[in-house]
Amino acid sequence: MKDVARLAGVSTSTVSHVINNNRFVSDSVREKVEQAIKALNYAPSALARSLKLKQTRTIGMLVTTSSNPFYAEVVRGVEDSCYERGYSLILCNTAGDEERMNRSLETLMQKRVDGLLMMCTETHLPSADILSRYPSVPMVMMDWAPFEGRGDIIQENAQLGGELATRHLIERGYKHIACITGPLDKSPAQMRLEGFHKAMADAGLPVPANYVVNGDFEFEGGFNAMNALLALATPPEAVFASNDAMAVGVYHALYQAGLRIPQDVAVMGYDDIELARYLTPPLSTVHQPKDALGQLAIDTLIYRLNEDPDASQVTLVLTPELMPRGSS
Repeated sequence: MKDVARLAGVSTSTVSHVINNNRFVSDSVREKVEQAIKALNYAPSALARSLKLKQTRTIGMLVTTSSNPFYAEVVRGVEDSCYERGYSLILCNTAGDEERMNRSLETLMQKRVDGLLMMCTETHLPSADILSRYPSVPMVMMDWAPFEGRGDIIQENAQLGGELATRHLIERGYKHIACITGPLDKSPAQMRLEGFHKAMADAGLPVPANYVVNGDFEFEGGFNAMNALLALATPPEAVFASNDAMAVGVYHALYQAGLRIPQDVAVMGYDDIELARYLTPPLSTVHQPKDALGQLAIDTLIYRLNEDPDASQVTLVLTPELMPRGSS
């Protein structure tokens, strides 16, 4: 910057004002500075700027590897929200591995990200030692809250969503309804199953033990679970898959068995991923506001950065919405 100022015959502060466009500079002076910048092939140092301002305008995000398109759609919403607010996003994949999670966490913190988003499904926790070394970095946990008191939480009302899905099938006249759960060590899966049981109990409908099959929120889990249900002496007439990825697996199992949707078996999903409305028939599901989830996560971090970093932990709950389509 000093070289640019010397060549343009101005002060370094004037060069700074031209680069950052934060003060009035006459057109003639601005042109001289811009010509000097071009002649010297000068580019401002983002690192130097961040050290001076103590802000990198960068958000870090830890997310789990998954074939489930839901995660990719949430990340897209987060990235769009970052871009609209002038922030960059650094995305790290934990791959379900504790060591990799903590190494990525340390890397993001060392790069001095302004805030951290965590959307992981692991049962193991991030290193408390790493987090304690960076107490000033605000954190938002998206649909995943493994510890109290550190970071805000954004999640959807999963029990209500499970009720909506099951109640829709009941209202369509189905009585023998099965549920393919997600991993039950994850709170969203537990809450969706609770919503299923509540809707069935409210309607006075029994749930045989073998009508609840554990899945894994992945395509193959839905496929295997549906095959297990089809092998029963009395298969269900409708299935609530606890996410759309498993519902896709259910579709494939029913296709291989020569069964039609919904004539032979009705199918209900959860998440409303983009693929859902392009299946044949289009998948009835529960919509999660994925764009709103990303937007709210970024806005919550920015609020913590600029307004009230020391406020107590806050939990924000998004409301799911029923999306009835051809599969039910």
